[in-house]
Amino acid sequence: MMPHTHLAVALMTAMAFLSCLRSESWEPCVQVVPNISYQCMELNLYKVPDNIPTSTKILDLSFNHLNHLGSHSFSSFPELQVLDLSRCEIQMIDDNAYQGLNHLATLILTGNPIQSLALRAFSGIPSLQKLVAVETNLASLEDFPIGHLKTLKELNVAHNLIHSFKVPKYFSNLPNLEYLDLSNNKIQNIYHGDLQVLHQMPLLNLSLDLSLNPLDFIEPGAFKEIKLNKLTMRSNFNSIDAMKTCIQGLAGLKINRLVLGEFKNERNLESFDKSVMEGLCNLTIEQFRIANIREFPEDVTDSFNCLANVSMISLLSLYLDNLEAIPEDFRWQHLELVNCKFKRFPTLKLNSLKKFVFIHNTGMSTFVETELPNLQFLALKGNDLSFKGCCSHTDFGTTKLKYLDLSFNGIITMNSNFMGLEQLEHLDLQHSALKQANDFSIFLSLRNLHYLDISYTQTRIVFHGIFHGLVSLQTLKMAGNSFQNNLLPDIFTEVTNLTVLDLSKCQLERLSQRAFDPLTKLQVLNMSHNKLLSLDVLPYEPLRSLQILDCSFNRIVASKEQELQHLPRSLAFLNLTQNDFACVCEHQHFLQWLKDQRQLLVEAEQMVCTQPLDMQDMPVLSFRNATCQISKMTISVSVLTVLLVSVAGVLVYKFYFHLMLLAGCKKYGKGENTYDAFVIYSSQDEDWVRNELVKNLEEGVPPFQLCLHYRDFIPGVAIAANIIQEGFHKSRKVIVVVSQHFIQSRWCIFEYEIAQTWQFLSSRAGIIFIVLQKLEKSLLRQQVELYRLLSRNTYLEWEDTVLGRHIFWRRLRKALLEGKAWSPEGTEDAESSQHEATTST
Repeated sequence: MMPHTHLAVALMTAMAFLSCLRSESWEPCVQVVPNISYQCMELNLYKVPDNIPTSTKILDLSFNHLNHLGSHSFSSFPELQVLDLSRCEIQMIDDNAYQGLNHLATLILTGNPIQSLALRAFSGIPSLQKLVAVETNLASLEDFPIGHLKTLKELNVAHNLIHSFKVPKYFSNLPNLEYLDLSNNKIQNIYHGDLQVLHQMPLLNLSLDLSLNPLDFIEPGAFKEIKLNKLTMRSNFNSIDAMKTCIQGLAGLKINRLVLGEFKNERNLESFDKSVMEGLCNLTIEQFRIANIREFPEDVTDSFNCLANVSMISLLSLYLDNLEAIPEDFRWQHLELVNCKFKRFPTLKLNSLKKFVFIHNTGMSTFVETELPNLQFLALKGNDLSFKGCCSHTDFGTTKLKYLDLSFNGIITMNSNFMGLEQLEHLDLQHSALKQANDFSIFLSLRNLHYLDISYTQTRIVFHGIFHGLVSLQTLKMAGNSFQNNLLPDIFTEVTNLTVLDLSKCQLERLSQRAFDPLTKLQVLNMSHNKLLSLDVLPYEPLRSLQILDCSFNRIVASKEQELQHLPRSLAFLNLTQNDFACVCEHQHFLQWLKDQRQLLVEAEQMVCTQPLDMQDMPVLSFRNATCQISKMTISVSVLTVLLVSVAGVLVYKFYFHLMLLAGCKKYGKGENTYDAFVIYSSQDEDWVRNELVKNLEEGVPPFQLCLHYRDFIPGVAIAANIIQEGFHKSRKVIVVVSQHFIQSRWCIFEYEIAQTWQFLSSRAGIIFIVLQKLEKSLLRQQVELYRLLSRNTYLEWEDTVLGRHIFWRRLRKALLEGKAWSPEGTEDAESSQHEATTST
């Protein structure tokens, strides 16, 4: 036997040998799309793997150990379009390192401590459009050898060591450059000579981000006669004097959009003086935005005097007393006030204003009249306002209004039928409490209205003429309300152009036989989450254009046999899931009809029996009519024979259904998915979803296709139908973005409960939880099942730091790649990018 010491030496030698082997032989790269996209993230690679097809177009090598990129390092991949080398500990890049990558469009070098960069390091990539060199120890743009990249559109060198804003001469060779991100560098001073190249060759479409640089001084005239598309300067100044000096230094600049202010988590200024805004008088500005200023001057008029001629002004997260003093001759056409604090609602008088967005503001409780004669678009969502009298042209000071959003507010007392607002096309009143809605025809004047949402407005429909006058209405949403005697009456006599109708969660038990007679153009009808006991088909017969009927989450037991033939022939989708089906012989004709119409039914496998007890939770489609057939011959036999046959029949019946219970519920048929994940989130977290989740996953490496309600849901389709068809049925996974807003949202919890049911019934399903912020346990315990799941399962927690972001996105992408089907069709020409966010907005 080998001595113990010799054995230990042998084992150590073997381990050392194994550690020197190429890691890709042990942990091969993930094949996202065969022959097209490969992910080799965090595999401890020390060299570019050579076991990847030469046809690869997207390659992710991030979080490896590629310390040195030699000449022609990627010559094996001539078709490469996207290359991610983030956090690869790269210190040296030799000449011609990317030589031969003629199709490369995106190159990401984020987080590499580059010490040596050869003059021809970026040669051989004639098609490059996006270069990300965030956190690469770059000290100067002049030493960055990219002057030959004529196709470059986006250059991101944020979070580096750049001290000078001097624009190199080679920028004159970059005529296509549209975006330059210099945020979070060390730039303190900007001089006229630094911008000499832009004076000689103006880049009219260039957007420049200088945020988070410690700016102290901009030489007057440095930007004179320069034209920019967008300039962002947020959290740049440690004092009001520095901010004032720098804004004065921008004199002569012509800009389409100027963004000033601070970031929510990066606030440097203790106070704000109106004199700062005086320097804006020397700029030519089309659109202006200022955000996250602690104490805005009380004299708002003087502060905005220099912005009298801008077309759009956006104020985000400011403390404003009022805006009443804004002169009438200001030429603002578009005004946005978001997440601001007011003492009272601003009574504006602006003749030029066409669009007014006033959402999620605080500090006031009552709406007051405005005078905006040319206003066409008005959004007052989520301000908790009360309207003592609504609504007529005198309330808004205009007769030209086409869009009006009063949703998510307080009490709205209806004492006018929108007189003077006859041009209105879109009206949203959801989640606001309507009063006196049954007293008269409140919508009588709105003959041009196309969209009306009165969902969850605490309205009890008593007056049958409530919708009189809506002759052009196409979409009507009235979910979450109620009807007298829980009966749907004949109230749609004048809305003959209706195509979408949502009557979900209205506590309906019965339908008037002529309720839908006028709706011959109706295409989508949502009757879900009511209390219907029977599938009463006769009321739906006049709906000859109906394509989608959702009767899920009711109490339907069966339907009358003679009525089934009256369903509209145009019907393409019928949802009867989550009902109380009685799988008994009395309803055998209805159960057989369900089998025959299986192609029409949405998720028919989820339709289960609730009675009798021995068939509870069994699939409705498993019911067999043969069990209900009684031979006439058995009637003529003796009582003993009848008893024996009955007993035998019961035994066969019992034996058959025991087999079915052992086999389990029938699983979903597996097919291709349109989306990688369906995202459930609160509307108040939409900024994070758009700017972080969508941008990093859909434009990242590899790219994932998300299902998002605001973009991917089919217009004109009921929300519940969209959630089931476009969301869960077509997605591999579900991403749940948990926040305080999510927990407090009844709609979000509803979607989450559907996701629970979907995961239980589908073996291929998976739910990924993302927690946006620390949640109080007392708040989280309000949702017991969610609290238990988060306590027992691993979830992702958002951390807005550089390292936290990378770890978060890496873990999320790995989770999404699990079980991803390979589908090269439609992706061969796709370009993917990963944008490294360096600041929190």
